[in-house]
Amino acid sequence: MLLALALSPMFCAIGAIQVLGVTAAAVARLTEGTRHECGGQCLCLAALAVVGMVCGMAIQFGPGAAAASATTLALMTMIAVADFSRSS
Repeated sequence: MLLALALSPMFCAIGAIQVLGVTAAAVARLTEGTRHECGGQCLCLAALAVVGMVCGMAIQFGPGAAAASATTLALMTMIAVADFSRSS
């Protein structure tokens, strides 16, 4: 038996923006050192701004939506900034 979930289109949009934000951070990380690095960084910066705005707007939908957006911002920052290379 399938359980029907009543999802608001706004929650779906917020989730899609978060997925796109994390994807943009991953693209910025993957393009590091290539000729596409500037484009990847600009994409990540724009995605950070959009997710930040969504985080501010998500407060009206409850603490869960705002916390998810804030977690996405933190995750995007860690993906873009953290350096896991073994070279020193």
